[in-house]
Amino acid sequence: MQGEHEDRRPIKVLIFAASLRKGSLNDRLATLAAQVAEQMGGVVDRGTMADYDCPSYDQDIEQEDGLPAGARKLRDCLVAADAFIIASPEYNASLPGVLKNAIDWASRYRPQPFNGRQGLLLSASPSMAGGNRGLWSLRIPLEHLGARVYPDMYSLAQAHEAFDERGRIADPTLQTRFESTIECFLDLVEAAKHYRPLKKQWVEYLGEHPNPATERVEHTTVEAA
Repeated sequence: MQGEHEDRRPIKVLIFAASLRKGSLNDRLATLAAQVAEQMGGVVDRGTMADYDCPSYDQDIEQEDGLPAGARKLRDCLVAADAFIIASPEYNASLPGVLKNAIDWASRYRPQPFNGRQGLLLSASPSMAGGNRGLWSLRIPLEHLGARVYPDMYSLAQAHEAFDERGRIADPTLQTRFESTIECFLDLVEAAKHYRPLKKQWVEYLGEHPNPATERVEHTTVEAA
């Protein structure tokens, strides 16, 4: 697989699982995603949710102590990457609170680090839906913050029985679909970074009456490398 992608122009991808538990199903899926991305010519920054864990968001803490180390780490990793891949469990038909909290903290940085970055969402669950409902919830804050979330989302159903002894997906069709999803995503990231100049705009509320107390707007121009 590597030889087919030796001509890929450089792209760096942050990959992590949104679970604090070591060896979780989503951590295993994130590990597999990292392996596939590297085989397809991507440069991977393999993070963990523990790296980005933060105390519950509190504006008093922000004003008194600044932004916590976990948020700073997440911001730094996002800024250094061209894209991100998150493997997120589903908690009560939604996203994990620990991930939403980290997103809320990191979004307080300026420039805002999610704006304009390409993102791919994955999930793994013992359920028949594979945790997919949680990914729809996760899209909301990420897209609100200007992330370009890839339309396709990969949700691995009955994941507790899905991996083989090598950490791959045992069903060859599902493994092929997983690899194809990541390949198509990396192609998009490569094109967005290298093949055309981009103008990026993030306006938190496009139709809201301008007010300095609430308005958050960012404009950037990125030239093709």
